[in-house]
Formats: sequence, C-alpha cells, structure tokens
Amino acid sequence: MSPPKPHSDPLEIAPYNPAWSEIYAAERAHILPVSPEILDFEHIGSTAVPGLRAKPIIDMMASVERLVGTEGIVARLNELGYELIDTGMRNRLFLRKYPAGEQKYHLHIVEQSTWATRKERLMRDYLREHPAEAAAYGALKDGLVDKYKNDSEGYTKAKTAFIQRVLDQARARLGLPSEDVWEN
Repeated sequence: MSPPKPHSDPLEIAPYNPAWSEIYAAERAHILPVSPEILDFEHIGSTAVPGLRAKPIIDMMASVERLVGTEGIVARLNELGYELIDTGMRNRLFLRKYPAGEQKYHLHIVEQSTWATRKERLMRDYLREHPAEAAAYGALKDGLVDKYKNDSEGYTKAKTAFIQRVLDQARARLGLPSEDVWEN
C-alpha cells in the first residue's frame, strides 16, 4: 500500500507552536459532545510533539467500537465542517476540516481493538520520549520541504525510511514485531 494522499496544497512546515495543544483541546471540545460513539480521542502527528516543526494541521485520532455503522458520526462531523476523504487507507475513516483561511484539521477514526498499537500514537510517543529523534525528524522535514513543495505524496514517501525505523524501535520496546509503516 502506498502512503495516503491527504491534500494537494503546497507544503508548509512551520516552527513548533505551543498553542497547537490548546487548538487541539478546543477542537476536541467541539467534537466530543456530538460524537458519543468515541471511546478515545488524542492529538497525534508532529503538532503533538513539543518542539517539532510540522505542517500546521492538527492531526487527531479517535477510536470507536466498530467502523461498521458509523454513518451517524460522519454526518454529525460533517455538520461541524469535516469532510470524509477516501485515502485508500484500510481500517480507518479519514476526515478533514479545511475552513478557508483558518486552522486545518485531520481526524482519523479507528476501531478500539487497534488503539493500543496504532502507528501514529506509537510514533508520537517515541518522538516525545526521544528529543534527539524528534530533532532529526524536524531536520529531515526541513531538507525535504523545498524539494517536494507541490508534491505531498513524494514528501511523505521521502520520509518513509525514517518513520519505519522509528516505528520499528517503538514496537520493539513493546515486544511487538516490525510492521510495514503503510499497512493499515
């Protein structure tokens, strides 16, 4: 499976913004009251790692008991401005909220049974615990952003080896085998 194709806007990598955690918390507060199916809800991605440069898009992950029958939650999220996007990623729903000129959001909804070993959560936690790895990831992004300014998929693919290495280390700490970064 190839990396997801989140959007085609020109890439922007911003310095870490301490307000990202507050922006996440405010959006979480909008989503949870209309989404009683959600069991867990967390800030993921680079904006969730203190000090890490990132695309200024707040990535979030939520779990539900099952993805089957989630039409109601998708409809309610649509009323909040979220759009369901077919990315080709298996075992998840991917929604985005891109209001013109305002903060952008990505929301991944996954099944609760996969929550503990979600790659996005493992990578976030590993980078939080290993500042040198987070700095290396930031440097990698800085080196790639100009080359892939208008090629989000190419940018993501160019980061794959680094992401795979970090995820392998994060999974090994938990006694889990390596898994291809782009599966699931």
